[in-house]
Amino acid sequence: MAGDSATKIKAYAVPAVLFSLSMLYQLVLLPRAFPPSHYDVLGLKTYCSMEEVKEAYENLESKWNSGLEIPTTTEFIKIRYAYELLTNPIWKRNYDVFGINEQDHVLEKLSQQYAGEKFSNIALPLLRTVASDTGDDAFNVITSKEFQSMFQDSKPWLLQVYSYGSNQSAQFANSWKRIAALLNGVANIGMVELGEVQVAAYLSERKPMGRFFFRNGLPSVVAFPSGCKTSDCLTRFEGELSVDAVIDWFAMAVLNLPRIFYYSKESLGPRFLAKSSPHKVKVIFFSKTGERATPAIRQAARDYWNYATFACVLWREEEFSVWWNTFGVESAPAVVFLKDPGLKPLVYHGSVNDSWFLDVLEQNKQQELPQLRSLTSEELGCDARGYSRAGRDTLTWYCAILAGRLGPELDSMRETMRRVQETLSKSSELKAASEDEHSITAAVALKSKRLTLSWLDGETQKNYCFFYLNIESSYETCGPRRVPTDVPRLFIIRYERNATEDTFKVDKKAKSIWEFHQQEVDPAAQLSVTYNVSAEVSRIIQWMSNIIEDGDSRKLPFYRVKTPELVPEDAEPFWSRGPQGLLSKSMGTKQKIQRTIIRIYDYLGDPRIGPALLLGALMSFGSIWLMRTQQNRSVQSSQPSQADNGDKLKPRERCRERNASKRNLPPSITDFEPKDSYQMPLSDSD
Repeated sequence: MAGDSATKIKAYAVPAVLFSLSMLYQLVLLPRAFPPSHYDVLGLKTYCSMEEVKEAYENLESKWNSGLEIPTTTEFIKIRYAYELLTNPIWKRNYDVFGINEQDHVLEKLSQQYAGEKFSNIALPLLRTVASDTGDDAFNVITSKEFQSMFQDSKPWLLQVYSYGSNQSAQFANSWKRIAALLNGVANIGMVELGEVQVAAYLSERKPMGRFFFRNGLPSVVAFPSGCKTSDCLTRFEGELSVDAVIDWFAMAVLNLPRIFYYSKESLGPRFLAKSSPHKVKVIFFSKTGERATPAIRQAARDYWNYATFACVLWREEEFSVWWNTFGVESAPAVVFLKDPGLKPLVYHGSVNDSWFLDVLEQNKQQELPQLRSLTSEELGCDARGYSRAGRDTLTWYCAILAGRLGPELDSMRETMRRVQETLSKSSELKAASEDEHSITAAVALKSKRLTLSWLDGETQKNYCFFYLNIESSYETCGPRRVPTDVPRLFIIRYERNATEDTFKVDKKAKSIWEFHQQEVDPAAQLSVTYNVSAEVSRIIQWMSNIIEDGDSRKLPFYRVKTPELVPEDAEPFWSRGPQGLLSKSMGTKQKIQRTIIRIYDYLGDPRIGPALLLGALMSFGSIWLMRTQQNRSVQSSQPSQADNGDKLKPRERCRERNASKRNLPPSITDFEPKDSYQMPLSDSD
């Protein structure tokens, strides 16, 4: 009997669990998801008119005044709260359509404040309306008609859903003005009042039963990324409503802009300066408030990523001596540009204007002695596949390149080349410092943009470096460091373009793949000369002038070759992978878990779950009972039939087998005599 009971319990475990869950949901979870509404407190039907609300409250008030009923303090506060909420047209609309009740915390506060006192001592009214200044006159207030045509612009949209009667919307007004000012020119700003029910419902969230609601109340901030025209790609802000939080969310999640991190005096050196690429200009912002960088500055950081890297520092008065001795910063706000090693920092004090900053960044995006890279080769005119900085009509131009591995020796020689460049750019100093009048040739070439000075990372660009410094001691300059000493070397390349061939190539097209491969040499001819004299400014200037004079006056061989490609020094920026790439895996997993919990919580308020669980329990119980009944009947009917078959059916089976075996034999010609047959007699037969 005990085993039979255990089997039954195990068989009916699933319907029992489903039935228990349905009862738990109906009796515990569902009532919590649907607490009594303010209409229930007044004994009214949902969505009734304000006249009915006033009439119901007056009836209760007459009973209180006559002494027929004396409510407790908590009951009176709940009734009075419901009356004041439902007799305000804006509050009632927000509550009926979107379930917004942002002053609900007043109930608990007043119940504690007036605990133990008579209801007549409670100060009325309980709720106070605040004049809401949402600043809608200064922004684009979107109506239902305007909403249909607002996505014609390619810029992203940032919208605030607010209400005139919302105190929280009024408190957020100044922050919204600041947000709009920071996003000016970057995104379109708009506001939607809850009175525009169709638009507000489109921007709201939906419960499983289809009711519209705003999970975090009002104001609600949503964004449409560039190219987004439906609610499927709508992005909703779910954090704390502050200027810094909203701007950071919009810049990263919608605009896909990088975040500029803050560093302290201890971490700025090892975590920013030491890890930044040596060919990039360092831009450091000093701030007193600690706010994140504006979207305009972040966009500049993205656009100038190949040229500059950015950082922020929170200014502290006690650290004045550190920043003054290091960068020459007196106060904040300030911007510091760090360019070549050993060069004095460039400091700008005062607040940063976006347009002014972009102009200054464009002027200082390159180092004083620019680096020759895959990105800057054509821009500097040091590419045989490109043209001179002087223009496409220039047939002969020069590029002086200092190659070497990163280190003190290269830094010292870079400083020398900066002095050469500075001397050449100032003709008056050149005449005073130069004894040879022919040295002025390099200054003229530099001024006319036919001469470019740059430096090359010989370790990263080893193929390019070995190509031009094809000497026995090139390993001291190019490739990985094998010896303790580094020897930077200076060489100059003369580029010459054949104008006749360029004109001919415009009309001529490759007719076959073989002809195409034959034309894979560089368009411009190259001749390089290495400098092997002392590192004096005057000697270097004289040497470059002699090379330029010789290259311009003499007819040199037109030597064309395939130059090695310059290796890109920077990997793909992390923000180019999209918004999902900006978050770490742990943050992404955390957000997914939170969204799953929120969805489960929303579905717990679905009244269809309880009946569905109960129906599942009944159906599983019925199917299990029917299957067990059929099994029992089949077992009882199969036992006697097996005994009879063993004793009585054996002779019959033998006969059937015997007859079947006979029927299956093939017919023989001797079994019967054919019709009209005749037997022929034999003459010699016995």
